[in-house]
Amino acid sequence: MGKKAELYTLYPISTPWIYNGTTVLHFGLGGTGILIGYGFAGWLGILFGVLYLVFAFGEMYLLMPLKVCPNCDYFPLANARCVSAVNLLSRRIARPGKTSEFGKRAEGIFCPNNLYMVSLFIPIVAVIPALILSFSLSLLGVLLGLVALLVFRFFVIFPKLGCLHCLAKYICPQAASMGARDL
Repeated sequence: MGKKAELYTLYPISTPWIYNGTTVLHFGLGGTGILIGYGFAGWLGILFGVLYLVFAFGEMYLLMPLKVCPNCDYFPLANARCVSAVNLLSRRIARPGKTSEFGKRAEGIFCPNNLYMVSLFIPIVAVIPALILSFSLSLLGVLLGLVALLVFRFFVIFPKLGCLHCLAKYICPQAASMGARDL
């Protein structure tokens, strides 16, 4: 029988930098792709790009800290830092929740988990038709970059850096779906 992965109360500082760097790059590249791809639509393209950026950053850095983080194992712990370090922001803007409510992050069509996934997939889905309507190598590069960041998130960040070492993996539906609870 193999050794279980170490659970981190305080993730190494490099992990939140990698997590948030990837997130900000993904959202920024996504917004740029929408702006470039729909530039032919004038102000509508700009509006779509800006709305995407507001949605994506708001979901990750406002909704998550207000709705998800207060129920996480990391929220009440002094000197704790989760994989994204968003628990640190959450402690400043939210009231403590209940860990028994943490699983609700994945319940319902507009749950925080689904909105997070939508924020990652919107630019990919939006750039594909833009490529068809107005092909450019730069837009193709944006699409390939977005796909690479998504693959990196799903195959490196979540399973190897994040969920594997997370204190909340035993109550987290995302960790359960990835099989991280057994590692």
